[in-house]
Amino acid sequence: MNRRQFITTTAASAFAPTAFGKKEEAPLFEISLAQWSLHRMLKAGKLTNLDWPKYTQESFDIHALEYVNQFFKDKAEDGAYLAELNKRVSDLGMTNVLIMIDGEGVMGADTEKERNRAVDRHKKWVTAAQTLGCHSIRVNAYAKGTPEEAAKKVTDGLHKLSLFAAEHEINVLVENHGGHSSNGKWVSQVLSAVNLPNCGSLPDFGNFKEYDRYQGVRDLMPFAKGVSAKSVEFDNSGNEVHTDFFKIMKIVLEANYHGYVGIESTGAKHSEDEGVKLNKALLERVREKLK
Repeated sequence: MNRRQFITTTAASAFAPTAFGKKEEAPLFEISLAQWSLHRMLKAGKLTNLDWPKYTQESFDIHALEYVNQFFKDKAEDGAYLAELNKRVSDLGMTNVLIMIDGEGVMGADTEKERNRAVDRHKKWVTAAQTLGCHSIRVNAYAKGTPEEAAKKVTDGLHKLSLFAAEHEINVLVENHGGHSSNGKWVSQVLSAVNLPNCGSLPDFGNFKEYDRYQGVRDLMPFAKGVSAKSVEFDNSGNEVHTDFFKIMKIVLEANYHGYVGIESTGAKHSEDEGVKLNKALLERVREKLK
């Protein structure tokens, strides 16, 4: 077996999320927190990346973390910093799940040279994710051109990065996050073309724009190694105004996904803390009803 065959055949089992795969008497899914939910607090300096794990545990009783790279952007190769973050998370008995990567180049850039540069800039986050014990990084599938042209370029970038990530036992996940990637069918076709078991999806309940969000999640679930429960606004009954969480989580569970569902609370109607708590309460109701 050559190196390429080894990477391809071992990636799926080796890099599965910690809570991926339903176990007897285990919850239908685990709940994690996406760091973007507290982005205003973090950007204002009221909370640091190092203090975020403890704040998450004490404020929300959530024990699994989904990082956003911009909140420690200059620390990807800082061994002492990553060791300190790991220690704090370990001391709290928490789990690092993934890192969401932005601002490191366009995965589907027009030229191969530009795509290779973007891949190279993402590599430090692959190794940082490995150091932190995450199972994945999330990347953006941006590209110009027709859907067909964009798909070809993105497929090239993702394939190269995923081969590198496989060597470090890390998944590369694509989120529906604007442009062509807001079309679930397009993303599913790209992932099929990449055809590597460690290149998967992170379906987000929002971000589909004109594309039907329920169909979009259905499109992406065969590739999912994470799920992002986007919320913007809640009504007086505690239900999300834009997304029927019961309907969409039924789609998630019907795909036999029982891993982490990450709370990503956005919007301005609720405070950041309130938004997270409302989202968590709704996910817990969904979990109880659908079990």
